[in-house]
Amino acid sequence: MNETKVEPSETTKTSNRSAEALDRLLTFAAVIILFIIFSIVAPYFFTVRNVLDLALQTCTITMMGIGVTFCIITGGIDLSIGSVVALTGTIAVIVAIRGVPIWLSIIIGVLVGVVTGSINGLMVTRLKLPPFIATLGMMMVARGVALTITNANSYSAPQGFSGLGNDTLFGTGRQFPGIPYPVIIMIVVALVFGFLLSRTRLGRYIYATGSNEEAARLSGININQIKVTVYIICGMLSGLVGVILASRMVSSQPNSAVGYELNAIAAAIIGGTSFMGGVGTILGTVIGSFIIGILTVGLTMAGANYFMQQIVIGLVVIGSVTLDQVRTRR
Repeated sequence: MNETKVEPSETTKTSNRSAEALDRLLTFAAVIILFIIFSIVAPYFFTVRNVLDLALQTCTITMMGIGVTFCIITGGIDLSIGSVVALTGTIAVIVAIRGVPIWLSIIIGVLVGVVTGSINGLMVTRLKLPPFIATLGMMMVARGVALTITNANSYSAPQGFSGLGNDTLFGTGRQFPGIPYPVIIMIVVALVFGFLLSRTRLGRYIYATGSNEEAARLSGININQIKVTVYIICGMLSGLVGVILASRMVSSQPNSAVGYELNAIAAAIIGGTSFMGGVGTILGTVIGSFIIGILTVGLTMAGANYFMQQIVIGLVVIGSVTLDQVRTRR
């Protein structure tokens, strides 16, 4: 019997694009509404200094969220990013203490993230381990290595290491202290990887892999190569966040970034990335991370304690996943 290949109609494609645009619009509207609410509840919330502080606090989760978005779109997950952040920052500080130039120690830290991402990708593709198990194991290994090489102690970074995480650009004085370097790096990362995902062949292959892996394989796409690539991207961005955090704290903290992976995954999910794979955007993840940041800062300024913040963010994540499931069933 001959099989007829049915292609989606132009009307269906247009409808899908319209639905995605509406989802992004609604997510962005949520950010605006939250800003308005907390500006009323907390009078000093919507100020230049507070907005810059919000961007600075959110930038690390944003960059980690961008990395994990690539993994989730392919149908995977990376639970190790928080531990990788601690490991890469620790190694960058240690090699800097031993006399390695600051710029080279930063590169080494990022490369350690690339190595861990490569190992994750190879465990998923070569050993055929489920991404959850592979990255859960790496989460424990990376954290254990960071604690072992430091004996669970922190080390002060040498002079000059703090520039990446604490210096600013375009400052005009007390009224406008300047844009922190980490915020500028976050903007560059979002633009570069947003372009990579939406405007390049690699991005199309990533979406194809997550949408229908078998169909992508039959189309000639090297599925294993794509999966290794997305885990390398995730590890590299985790390494970048690691050296930024170490620079901000001017020390190595092997116990840092505990639970960061959950916030990064939450940012991606709130931003519209589907756990089913094949759906997600960098813009959505950036907006999702700022929703988490606004909720955290706004609730703190409104007098809510940490436990209440976790309840609210958890409910937002549950609501986002529920909406994704409803959309998928439709």
